[in-house]
Amino acid sequence: MSNSTEKSFKVDQLSVRRFDALAEMAAAAAEDAANVLRTAIAQRGSARAIIATGNSQDLFLEKLTTLPGIEWGKVALFHMDEYLGMPMTHPASFRKYLKERVFAKVNPAEAHYLEGDAMEPLKAIKAYTEDLASAPIDLCCLGIGENGHIAFNDPPVAEFEDPEAIKIVKLDEGCRKQQVGEGHFPNLDAVPMYAITLTIPTLCKVGRMVAVVPETRKAQAVKDSLEGPIATSCPGSFLRKQAHATVYLDGDSSSLLTKF
Repeated sequence: MSNSTEKSFKVDQLSVRRFDALAEMAAAAAEDAANVLRTAIAQRGSARAIIATGNSQDLFLEKLTTLPGIEWGKVALFHMDEYLGMPMTHPASFRKYLKERVFAKVNPAEAHYLEGDAMEPLKAIKAYTEDLASAPIDLCCLGIGENGHIAFNDPPVAEFEDPEAIKIVKLDEGCRKQQVGEGHFPNLDAVPMYAITLTIPTLCKVGRMVAVVPETRKAQAVKDSLEGPIATSCPGSFLRKQAHATVYLDGDSSSLLTKF
């Protein structure tokens, strides 16, 4: 692939790769993620990864699940958030999204689901936490929300040194509006108020982070993450302290950057 439209730079410890076209960006990010999985399998015989959901991840995941040379039968997959109380059959369920777009396509060795509608959510969180901690996580594929969130760590609840691995959070209005804007819910009242999310330290405690952040609606969050202060007012800014992370941008999401 030609890199003629790519611009690479660093912001603090964070690597950034910017492409003019969404398709180029998604392909490069997918190859990066695939290489992490291939390497882990070659070195250890298996791999473990956390995968994000959302409209901004569609093309990236489509490309990742069709790349050759990944022995998915040796990969354990986790996801990073789910609405509290939501069944897997709901159209907006992140479990449903991942089952249809990733898990059913590649048939991983293990598919771990955060049960938003578990009868005892705290027990389900404890079990999921134990599964995550049972071995190192090689890869975390994530996005950045319109309000700067990573997973469901919205500004009001984000903690860079969170003592919890997974927690129940109240979603802020900006996050809930994004879900309506993406077409997952008919109106704001239909969006759940609470969700379960992996915390920021859990997302960062991995071998490699690949952040895929396309589209104009993410441009302000990208600017705040890369050019603003490192603060919980924009949780995505914490990626600048992660030397093992790369953020992938397209022309639209990088359109407000002025320093780079």
